[in-house]
Amino acid sequence: MFWSLLISGFMFIGLQFITSFAGICIAIFFLMLIADTFRPALFVAVAAYAKPENRTRAVTLIRLAINLGFSMGPAVGGIIIYSIGYAGLFWVDGVTCILAGLLFVYVLNERHANNKIKEEEVGIKGSPYKDKAYLVFLGALLLVGFTFMQYFSTIPLYYHDVHRLTEKEIGWLMSLNGLLIFILEMPLVTYFEKGRFSKYRILTISTLIFALSFFILNTSAWMGVLVIGMVLMSVGEMLNFPFSNSFAMGRAAKFNNQGDYMALFTMTFSIAHIFGHNSGMQLVAHLSYEVTWYIMGALLLISILCLVWLRNIVRKEDSIES
Repeated sequence: MFWSLLISGFMFIGLQFITSFAGICIAIFFLMLIADTFRPALFVAVAAYAKPENRTRAVTLIRLAINLGFSMGPAVGGIIIYSIGYAGLFWVDGVTCILAGLLFVYVLNERHANNKIKEEEVGIKGSPYKDKAYLVFLGALLLVGFTFMQYFSTIPLYYHDVHRLTEKEIGWLMSLNGLLIFILEMPLVTYFEKGRFSKYRILTISTLIFALSFFILNTSAWMGVLVIGMVLMSVGEMLNFPFSNSFAMGRAAKFNNQGDYMALFTMTFSIAHIFGHNSGMQLVAHLSYEVTWYIMGALLLISILCLVWLRNIVRKEDSIES
């Protein structure tokens, strides 16, 4: 985590001096290659420093910090560009990454890591590629991530093209997601985490809520449907992503392979980023928004079937072990 932040900080500063299109593409590729090594290590750190019963909430707290960054980032970026120009943006990005790296060195102490994780580091490591349950889980997660990406690409276009919302109105509607997450995610996850529901049921229900957020868009031309859809998506996100993280970390701990399991977990979202936006745009261009929402909802229903399959696989594993 330290070297990822430190090196990417200097790369952010150097990015401003590259002027060719090909150079920008190459530089961005290597910058993100270095920067994204931070994410798997972060999840491993959560498993090491948080008690098992607190890991889902620990991930939720990290998501809260990320959402705050997403909310503040555009505004702060705009102020920096207006005040000192685009060059200042690269300097601020770079310096803050370097400072964050130094902060990690100061704050984190390996001696404070959970003893359970230290014990797991000894012994034979399992491979996520041979873990059938984990691969099924990643398949379900990929479908969820693929459809979730539409809220950052095709959904805003739908607001503008079909419902004629202005950029300002779209901004307010999109900000509703961040506001709901900031207010409700921690108490919601805390409530569901206390043994009231299994992780499989929570993931299934949240995926169904995701699907409803797409289906409801085709039910009416009423503007309120857009708000209801955004609320449904936000609730689905608040339940699905923290407990998906928790399941992945639990599986990684069981097979004593934190790094490989969590790296594959983050790669799944990267694949969704690569294909989700463009595929959604192509579907809208060649079919329609209405058909696209039905397709996205259908993909999420397939994801639910994968989760049911996952639950059956894990139950068979538990029965064999017992």
